[in-house]
Amino acid sequence: MKTKLSQTDGYLLIHNWMAERGQQPFDFQKKAWSYYAQHYSGLLVAPTGFGKTYAIFLAVLIDYMNQPETYGKGLKLIWITPIRSLAKDLAKAMKEAIDSIGLDWKVSVRNGDTSIKEKALQKKNVPDILLLTPESLHLLLAQKDREKIFENLQCIAVDEWHELMGNKRGIMVELALVYLTHVRPKLRVWGITATIGNLDEALDVLIPQAVKKIKISAKEKKKIQIIPVYPDEVSLLPWAGHLGGKLVDKVVPIILNSRSTLIFTNTRSQSEMWYQLLLEAHPDFAGQLALHHGSIDHALRQWIEESLSDGLLKAVVCTSSLDLGVDFKPVDTVIQIGSSKGIARFLQRAGRSGHSPHEVSKIYFVPTHSLELIEVAALRQAMVTNTIEARTPLVLTYDVLVQFLVTLALGGGFKSDELFEVFQQTHAFQSLDAEQWAWCLLFITQGGKLGEHYEEFHRVLRRDDGLYVVENRRIAMIHRMNIGVIVSDAMIRVKFLSGGYIGMVEEYFVSKLKVGDRFILAGRILEYIQIKELTVYVRASKGKAITPSWLGGRLPLSSDLGHFLRQKIGESQSEHPKDKELQFLKPVLQHQKLYSHIPRENEFLVEQIHTREGYHLFMYPFEGRIVHEVMATLIAYRISKLVAISFSIAMNDYGFELFTDQPIPLNEDILKQLLTVESLMADVFSSINATEMALHKFREIAVISGMVIQSYPGAQRNNKSLQASSSIMFKVLEDFEPQHLLLRQAYTEVFNQQLEEVRLMQAFIRIASSTIIYKESDFFTPLSFPIKVDSLRQSLSSENLATRIEKMIQRNTIKKKKR
Repeated sequence: MKTKLSQTDGYLLIHNWMAERGQQPFDFQKKAWSYYAQHYSGLLVAPTGFGKTYAIFLAVLIDYMNQPETYGKGLKLIWITPIRSLAKDLAKAMKEAIDSIGLDWKVSVRNGDTSIKEKALQKKNVPDILLLTPESLHLLLAQKDREKIFENLQCIAVDEWHELMGNKRGIMVELALVYLTHVRPKLRVWGITATIGNLDEALDVLIPQAVKKIKISAKEKKKIQIIPVYPDEVSLLPWAGHLGGKLVDKVVPIILNSRSTLIFTNTRSQSEMWYQLLLEAHPDFAGQLALHHGSIDHALRQWIEESLSDGLLKAVVCTSSLDLGVDFKPVDTVIQIGSSKGIARFLQRAGRSGHSPHEVSKIYFVPTHSLELIEVAALRQAMVTNTIEARTPLVLTYDVLVQFLVTLALGGGFKSDELFEVFQQTHAFQSLDAEQWAWCLLFITQGGKLGEHYEEFHRVLRRDDGLYVVENRRIAMIHRMNIGVIVSDAMIRVKFLSGGYIGMVEEYFVSKLKVGDRFILAGRILEYIQIKELTVYVRASKGKAITPSWLGGRLPLSSDLGHFLRQKIGESQSEHPKDKELQFLKPVLQHQKLYSHIPRENEFLVEQIHTREGYHLFMYPFEGRIVHEVMATLIAYRISKLVAISFSIAMNDYGFELFTDQPIPLNEDILKQLLTVESLMADVFSSINATEMALHKFREIAVISGMVIQSYPGAQRNNKSLQASSSIMFKVLEDFEPQHLLLRQAYTEVFNQQLEEVRLMQAFIRIASSTIIYKESDFFTPLSFPIKVDSLRQSLSSENLATRIEKMIQRNTIKKKKR
């Protein structure tokens, strides 16, 4: 008779070990242990702080203790994490558990920060558990003795799967998993994820094979309390342009009344600004306040993470660099500055506080303009209805596939026929056909049709026995250096002239600096001295300074959050709105209603405002900045077909503005023409420079695929050089090989990611079925004002901006009085 898992030695040992620590396993943990023992793979869904790691990690330990004879020497468990700092924290927790249980397993971390000495030790004395990033896993697969490395591997766990699915790092994971499960058919794969809107699809993308698989969802829910931070009064024009800085005096007491606080901003620039604001508002924070974002020196970020874990810091101002599951138990409060742009991101950040299972996660919402308070009501409604965004997985990313083929050729080689069917099992390449596969093989062996006469593109050799291998040592070294899919705008190191590394800024920002200019980085005011060999040299300084703006720093509003925003704005028209935020905003919303209109869910508002500067056309789809940029360009193009007018464009997450110096002829019929779904994508293609956008996308694709080399031994190419190389290739392919798969991929990515074709189409279908409300005015309305201010921010310093905003408010007030 088969012994029940709960009666086995391994289970009892773990159960008693937890009991000694005052812990009882949750049902979802026991389910995971049971299904793992039955050789299932699966996806585990549970809130932050409830022991998701223990569910999978302890399942492996129980299984080992129950049947050690089935486990060989060496690597038994690979744990994939999206970020390096998460691996370090998890490794520490695993090692403590293993030591106290009494096992002699070795736990190691392997990523870009691991020293050459440590990597050599890992090769000599292979750890039992290895925590690594997707890039480091691919580097292991590129090693000649990879079969020996993975020969006794029992399980691969993919942590924070929701963060990987939907981007190219997720494709790296898909490819590695399908290859490893092919060579190790009994390998179990387990994903760990936060709740997203398409969990069943997430399971099938992670484990596409027809094996025993299960989705386990925790019944336990994290209690989250959203606390809006209100200004003392609500102005009739929502204050804007200060990135929330007006409320700094209300944030200081929140920090002082908490043990430890994370302050989330959406951009690195905003985090730098808030760090300075808090120090100015409360100088005693010096030494207790830290700043954390992706462009700060790694060693400093590591120190901040350790200090936060040890309870030595009062607060950290951060970006999404601290979104993921680093276990900061002392953190009891989270503050979100401005819109989180998405429901899932907001819940993830909220979960960073109150880390133990039964604590309430408190998150304060600090609006950057008063209308953002409506988002609190929208987020609360999303939580009530359990609405969370889906993550759309990518497909047919040929650049990642050809990179992986070179990786496999480098680590001992592969046979073509065998792998073609293996990769067709993945979600990403399930529709890959024989012609496309042949193209990929031609690309890695001779660079495609056009690379035949260029030896540097002949990276992989097909031997007489049909094995594809890399034999050239230089090609092997360059490929290993460039494994990965993160291609950021060229970053330049910032160092003190006297020595000491501070962080990174983007090349385009440095190109605007003159000697003596001051800028802020890592909370320090620095004076620009010179640039030499892709390094900016600076000295410490004082006084006023500019904050670097990092390209692509702004996150788009999710469609689900946009839906709830439209809903809540529509509800604000009721006599007694139930949401406190709508009650607080009643004066500003009544102002909008009095001088224009508040759109209901089935209405679409268009405002034309005439000021002394010119004519402003505002539209409010509530679809997010990226969609609005495309919509604004499209509407401008459609107007230009009716009458010769040129526009400047501005947008925020709520709407967009077209600004011109001449009257815009509009009526109900013209508006219907402008907002029609007919010929939508054809007009989009005509209104934008799709070729130019595809060229920029192609640069990233060219680097990932190995057409353009980003890093050489001892050197990294600058942005200008990369752009020039990829531009030449793009133009040659456009002229001579227009069906080149990487060229087609560039256009596909432009339409799917930059133009958000599906969401754009859905927005126009929704608008077409709505009642269009057209209003004219000679002063700015509460809805239009933040968009106008956002457009000014791009061209004015914060000081000039504050003055300009004040003048706009005064002019608006005078005009209304005349009425």
